[in-house]
Amino acid sequence: LTAVYIVFTGGHTTEILRLLSCLSESYSPRHYVFADSDKMSEAKIRSFEQKRAETFSNSQFTLDRIPRSREVRQSWTSSVITTLYSILYAFPLTYKLKPDLILCNGPGTCVPVCISALLLGLLGIKRAIIVYVESICRVETLSLSGKILYYFSDYFIVQWPDLKRKYPKSVYLGRIV
Repeated sequence: LTAVYIVFTGGHTTEILRLLSCLSESYSPRHYVFADSDKMSEAKIRSFEQKRAETFSNSQFTLDRIPRSREVRQSWTSSVITTLYSILYAFPLTYKLKPDLILCNGPGTCVPVCISALLLGLLGIKRAIIVYVESICRVETLSLSGKILYYFSDYFIVQWPDLKRKYPKSVYLGRIV
């Protein structure tokens, strides 16, 4: 199975790598996508994959960067433009990878990749399963990415019971990261 994981600096990267540590080796190759302005995630991913290679001999992964769709505190109006710009980079990458699974957990970078995957499905090229895991720090409200992808993801996982009550489509599994 080809899987794409969207990561971002700090807590999001740590959370997604914790999730990935539970996956079997059948999810290979793994393709990581992160924002071109992200300087920390690459080192974390390489370290994670190096440790994984000690357990699974055929461990394969790639790293890809796309323009960041939204900066912190960026205006809503300008973030539409930067997200569209990011989609222009994400679509060819998603087309090339044709993932079976997209696993993401909140960074804005996941929205262009997920939209690109949805477009591939609508065009009949390849349908990817999108699994969105809302960050553990989102206790009462969804992140902006969560508010968007709640309607488009195949599985929307929350880690707090209050969010499950507010968003009935979501799946509450307790704390998973």
